[in-house]
Amino acid sequence: MYPFLRLFALTVAQRRKPALAPFDTHHLPMTCLPWDIDGFVEMNNGRILTLFDLGRFGLSIRTGLWDTLKRERWGLVVAGSSVRYRARIRPFQRFDIRTRLLGWDDKFIYLEQAMVRGETVCNHALLRTGVTEKGRLIDPLRVADALGLERTSPPLPAWVEAWARADRTRPWPPKI
Repeated sequence: MYPFLRLFALTVAQRRKPALAPFDTHHLPMTCLPWDIDGFVEMNNGRILTLFDLGRFGLSIRTGLWDTLKRERWGLVVAGSSVRYRARIRPFQRFDIRTRLLGWDDKFIYLEQAMVRGETVCNHALLRTGVTEKGRLIDPLRVADALGLERTSPPLPAWVEAWARADRTRPWPPKI
């Protein structure tokens, strides 16, 4: 089940916090709750992706993107992701979801997210996201303009560009 109570609490709390610059890292402290775990008594990999949603909501609220999305009647979509899982998160362990905007290319906006417990990075995700209007992706430059950002993205890290290049070679739709 989607964590609607957490989303509501996050929305209220984030609106009370100071604004973040678009490329600042958003920090969201969390606790692994019993309904976040799987049969191996650790946070479920699907729940990790769902909680990453909350980190993106927090970042969008604090950077002003959320208000822009509502004003323009735009949507936000994840168009691809790559996740590394390295350390378990157990029930009642506290961790921090860190989310930051990396930049954009001609079609997508790239974000990275991690769950960090103390000094341990438990998992890390690279996300290719998009902003939609009437169900279609819009040019990231329209989003940059709406947020008052420079139209030129900061250079994407080489590993992000390599992932994006490799993913463009993936056949779609898959023949499965």
